[in-house]
Amino acid sequence: MRKDGLDAAGLAMLLGVQLLLALNQISIKVVNAGLQPVFFAGLRSALAIFFVWGWLRFRGRPPRLTRAALLPGLVLGAVFAAEFLFLFVALDLTTVGRASVLMYSMPLWFALMAHFGLGDRITPMKALGLALAFAGTAWAILGGARGGEGSIWGDLCALGAALGWAGTAFIARRPVMRAEGPEMQLYWMVLVSAPILLAVAPLFGPLIREVQPLHLWLLLFQAAIVVAGGFIWWLWLMSVYPPSTVAAFSFLTPVMAILLGAAIFGETLSPAILGPGVLVAAGIVLINRAAARR
Repeated sequence: MRKDGLDAAGLAMLLGVQLLLALNQISIKVVNAGLQPVFFAGLRSALAIFFVWGWLRFRGRPPRLTRAALLPGLVLGAVFAAEFLFLFVALDLTTVGRASVLMYSMPLWFALMAHFGLGDRITPMKALGLALAFAGTAWAILGGARGGEGSIWGDLCALGAALGWAGTAFIARRPVMRAEGPEMQLYWMVLVSAPILLAVAPLFGPLIREVQPLHLWLLLFQAAIVVAGGFIWWLWLMSVYPPSTVAAFSFLTPVMAILLGAAIFGETLSPAILGPGVLVAAGIVLINRAAARR
């Protein structure tokens, strides 16, 4: 049932899905110790195909790959593959906090793409949000360039992941893929990205590192809970509560990831990461608030 505002149950579920997305990055970094990052990303997509297929069958809407959606579906899946190649490599090279801050600069890049390609004009409030997010992104990268826990190459890979995420969102909102619906979009993403990632994985070194049972369990967690369950959970929240309210909570993910990175991996909570995190989070809030008013 559609609701006009956020109630206690909705708030709890929103906090839960944001925590899940933050744990996503924690689990990626853990599994990278046992599996080569690009190989891990490919295995995750390959397993997720079955979970997303099962969900669509359960909903009575088995996947249908139409000719009209073939080209945009292939492009969507290829961009999705690039997004997660960059993200998994980034989390192998830099800290969870830095990767999350840079990854969640995505609304900045999507707003620019939407301004020129979707007719979604940049308002003064959105422009302020874009400026804050850009300042936070630049600060994070420049901070990494000066040394410390981060890696300039890892930071640039995280930025590449943000651009890939914005690209998938842009393609998903084009007429053909929009008509496919979000669940079929997800099916195209995992179906196409799996063979691409698995094919290029050998270029990034040995496929197996020091794999442990925990890494295999977390791989299953990624495919079933994060990719299939988390995305579908998010879609359900968007269908029940005001989409602008749900989207505005995305600023919590990089904040949670910074705190979890400090608690689990001992990452330093320095101004070099807290400052960019605050700016990017504030930018996300303003960009989404501008969209809500529009």
